[in-house]
Amino acid sequence: MEITMELRKYVAPEIISGTDARLMVGRYLSHFAARKPFLVTDQNLRTMPWFLDTLKEISKYVTEYIIYDNVTSNPREYEVMEGAKVFLENKCDVIIAVGGGSPIDCAKGISIVSTNGGEILDYEGVDEINLPGPPLICIPTTSGASADVSQFAIIRDTPNFVKKAIISKKVVPDLALIDPVPLMTMDPYLTACTGMDALTHAIEAYVSNANSHLTNVHALEAIRLINSTIQAAILPQRSLYTMYQMMLGSLQAGLAFSNASLGAVHAMAHSLGGLLDLPHGECNSLLLEHVIAANYDSACDRYAMIAKYMGIDTRDLSSGHIKDTLLSHICNLRRSLNIPDFAYVLDYNEELLDKLSDGALSDPCLITNPKLLTKEEVKQIYGEVLRKK
Repeated sequence: MEITMELRKYVAPEIISGTDARLMVGRYLSHFAARKPFLVTDQNLRTMPWFLDTLKEISKYVTEYIIYDNVTSNPREYEVMEGAKVFLENKCDVIIAVGGGSPIDCAKGISIVSTNGGEILDYEGVDEINLPGPPLICIPTTSGASADVSQFAIIRDTPNFVKKAIISKKVVPDLALIDPVPLMTMDPYLTACTGMDALTHAIEAYVSNANSHLTNVHALEAIRLINSTIQAAILPQRSLYTMYQMMLGSLQAGLAFSNASLGAVHAMAHSLGGLLDLPHGECNSLLLEHVIAANYDSACDRYAMIAKYMGIDTRDLSSGHIKDTLLSHICNLRRSLNIPDFAYVLDYNEELLDKLSDGALSDPCLITNPKLLTKEEVKQIYGEVLRKK
């Protein structure tokens, strides 16, 4: 009864899902009375047929638009600042983000700065943004980041080699157009890494100490969908239906973690990706089973439910046996997707482990981890996933 009476907040954008949902963008530009939209994307997407079709649809509703594609993986603070400058100089009025988590997070940063001013890293933390930005439409092209529905934006602080989390309902997009068509052109390894990112979102949201009835429903359904679909999603003969299932899994996971927050996997992945500039989904994949092992006794009933939704028959199994089976299942799933066991670094030493651990311990995602991890525990996990090149 005490749990059901706890206060919880739940925020989400307007969502349209289904084949060719991206082509609804023009109609919504009309709803927003847009005159000059600002498209944030990456250079790899601009020649895709589905992207060109999207531009044609936009052109039916406006006479001019600006494309900003100077966005890299793990978007940098200077990319956000450059984008905001271009947005303001061209007097744009609506932002359209097309891409994975990097373009969408960059677009969120541009939205923040264009309205509130200052430097994007000034807004690190929770609820540090005063004013809402211009309307933001997101067209996700990967099945993992869920930035299109979340109140998170992750920006890399390049001088300090760390990722900073900005969390606010003011970065929740106005509209998410959930379309499986762009996923058909995704590289299989990117599909694997972003899918494991989404699975991590769902698992961490479910065991988060800020979970709620609403987030639990989304998290468990995401776990079921992704676990049953991800291996087929990396095959050459993958179908549009398969990718739609992956996208629905990512969507459900995004709605869960945006409202329940995350945990130690993401806190550690942000530090690891920020320092070494590694792909975010790969970092999560490497860390997931090790963090579950460390957390397990603090949320054993919830991990047992996760095991059940991953297809593991938990009847008559002891808690220890469920733990071992779940860890083995996640490890085998990761390896079946060709994601390695380790990340290799040139300078593997105590100083590196200390720097990574300090970064993780200062990350806001750690606050909702089911267990309060010590620095030594965090260092130990990093030691389990890093090897000297």
